[in-house]
Amino acid sequence: MREAIAKDQAPPPRLHKHQDFISRLVEDHHDLVVYLPPMYESEGERRFPVLYMQDGQNLFDPETSFIKGEYWRMGETADALVAAGAIEPLIIVGIYNAGVKRVDEYTPVEDKRLGGGQADAYGRMLVEELKPFIDGQYRTLPGAEHCGMGGSSLGGLVTLYLGLRYPTIFSRLAVMSPSAWWRNRAILKSVAALSQKHELRIWLDIGTKESTRAVPDARALRDGLINKGWQLGKDLAYFEADGAEHNESAWAQRAGPMLTFLFPAQKNES
Repeated sequence: MREAIAKDQAPPPRLHKHQDFISRLVEDHHDLVVYLPPMYESEGERRFPVLYMQDGQNLFDPETSFIKGEYWRMGETADALVAAGAIEPLIIVGIYNAGVKRVDEYTPVEDKRLGGGQADAYGRMLVEELKPFIDGQYRTLPGAEHCGMGGSSLGGLVTLYLGLRYPTIFSRLAVMSPSAWWRNRAILKSVAALSQKHELRIWLDIGTKESTRAVPDARALRDGLINKGWQLGKDLAYFEADGAEHNESAWAQRAGPMLTFLFPAQKNES
């Protein structure tokens, strides 16, 4: 069942909530919030690309965000970019995190001090259960070339990890302020161990006022991807946001450029 979210305020409109999505692969249930593009109802035969986003409660509603009132404004931003002809109209699926289990699901390897390491199970849930559910409920373009995934902080880390693991499912990655420090920068080793470059379009960013190691780690990640064949300005975007901190407001400022790079409007061939 789709349940429209009642709002007394202005957009984001066209949001649909799915409570307690149940998985057989992970213990915790996840709420889902689905943004539909402006013409979804009026163009009834049209299908749309999809972007799956971690920490979904922070994207569309200031009342559900981690810090109340600070949210990504993804609905308003996507609407404005679609209206301007800057991006493809798309469906955005916000996947609520698992609360206290967030660290477990968003980290690829266990850390002796911090725990974690259940990203493989979380990834299987996304690929084997959640994506088929969304493809069945909505008019999606289900192929990898139309499918993206994104997140920030640990959500950015798990996005890159799972994107490298499932390049035939997701081809567009939003890796925002990734926690590359996790387990002695294990994600850098994962990139270095790639036997070949995948057909992935990657947005990578960082704020210059995050932790002292954030910018050097992001640059190392950028360089690691370039060493494997990604090309800046072509299938890799790297952005350092001057003065930006590690929070929802900062990521909201970069949501527009990220969407524009990953889902640029298709040019009509004359």
